[in-house]
Amino acid sequence: MAAEPDHVDDIVTAWHVQLPGVAGLPLELAKRSALLTAAFDEVAARALEKLGLTQAEYGVLAVLRRTGEPYRLKPTDLTHALLLSSGGTSNLLKRLVAAGLVTREAALDDGRSSWVRLTPEGVAAAEAAVRAVTAAHARVVARIPEEQAGRLNALLKDVLAAVEEGILLRR
Repeated sequence: MAAEPDHVDDIVTAWHVQLPGVAGLPLELAKRSALLTAAFDEVAARALEKLGLTQAEYGVLAVLRRTGEPYRLKPTDLTHALLLSSGGTSNLLKRLVAAGLVTREAALDDGRSSWVRLTPEGVAAAEAAVRAVTAAHARVVARIPEEQAGRLNALLKDVLAAVEEGILLRR
């Protein structure tokens, strides 16, 4: 069963009239994936707001929590994992330290470096946030039949691998 025409179809139709040959499958994929990402981001932001967290703060807490005990990383590892600048990471860490969710400890093996570690309160906040975001994301996809969602996930994995390979080949 084909889906009803949507907002992206309207955009493509308008471009066909205004600048024939420009709009096609790449535009449709870009727009639909952006809309899907926006839907996931919106529900995550609402869930995190209830917990007093921003999405960036959640990113730090989630990365640290998924590393397993002792729930710590060096700031440079966080910066890479979160795709942030070192200044952006530093600002986030200052807020999370002030909130009592993380601590910064000197690295014994390198006097110029430190470790960022979740506090017990940070572990609890991270787990609550991950559960809240996961539940919010589940609500986004709740109307998609499980088999269809599984196929979509497998296709997206293949597509992302091809896109990433293409980007790497161009560097």
